[in-house]
Amino acid sequence: MNEHRRDILGGALPDVAGHVHNEPQGTLDWVGMSDIAMPIRVLDEDAEQAAQAAIQMYVNLGDSHAKGIHMSRLYRTMGNALGEAALSPSSLVELLHQLRTTHLEISSDALIEFAFELLLNKPALVSDNSGWNRYPVRLRGELRDGTIRIEQEVVVHYSSTCPASAALARSVIQEQFSEDFEERENLDRNEVKTWLGSQQGIVATPHGQRSAATVNVQLRDDIAYFPIARLVQDIEDALGTPVQTAVKREDEQEFARRNGQNPMFCEDSARRIKQLLMSEEDVTDFLVHIEHFESLHAHNAVSMVAKGVPNGFRATPG
Repeated sequence: MNEHRRDILGGALPDVAGHVHNEPQGTLDWVGMSDIAMPIRVLDEDAEQAAQAAIQMYVNLGDSHAKGIHMSRLYRTMGNALGEAALSPSSLVELLHQLRTTHLEISSDALIEFAFELLLNKPALVSDNSGWNRYPVRLRGELRDGTIRIEQEVVVHYSSTCPASAALARSVIQEQFSEDFEERENLDRNEVKTWLGSQQGIVATPHGQRSAATVNVQLRDDIAYFPIARLVQDIEDALGTPVQTAVKREDEQEFARRNGQNPMFCEDSARRIKQLLMSEEDVTDFLVHIEHFESLHAHNAVSMVAKGVPNGFRATPG
């Protein structure tokens, strides 16, 4: 009877991953799994948010004689933990310790990351309409060298009107006004008002573009929840022109007014969010990446900034 047959009939199944090398083969920084599909619940402020997550998780291979890890241990540990309660910073810390414990004899570090889209119902600017907007979110926990790090990343899309283009458009409008009323000494108010509302009056418009703010923050690991919805709202308030969902004409008009009164270079956007995050008590470090998907150019305009914490985030292009 061959070995495989004996295993089926109740003998010990072979455990190749548990084998050890006679000679050291070198250690590995991370070993684990990526792109694991699983429904999760996330504690956001006082509410639970349901999401479909793509998960990656790892432990280090610190024993140079070990052949590998048992990945099923990681999977079962994660599944049990996520089935018990909604994910919070404190439960994420506990999960990291549990993942490390699954390979205590060969691992000292653990890492897990959850990527998903959070749907938030956002009101229109003026009307009583509302609609669902989606926000990419990434929650990450890392236990390395005995230190815990909890990160939360959100992506917020918004509209940005180019300040330089706005100034140039105003200049063109002024020139057109001078040309159309050059020989007029006394101007009728209603005539000027009609001219301003015509295509001839608004002879040029500034260019704008959809833009994205990717904001990654390191959180205190003792807070009770992930401040996802609040951070999204604070970022949108700081920028002033978040993308909209269900709108009527009055909402679109208000959106146009906000863009006209709120021109932004990518540098302006980054500075606004930096100022916001510097005052966030739950945020110990941050990295802001701004990208304006240019309508004038074939390339994008980018700015980035980190808080500057020692051994923290670094604003590195690439």
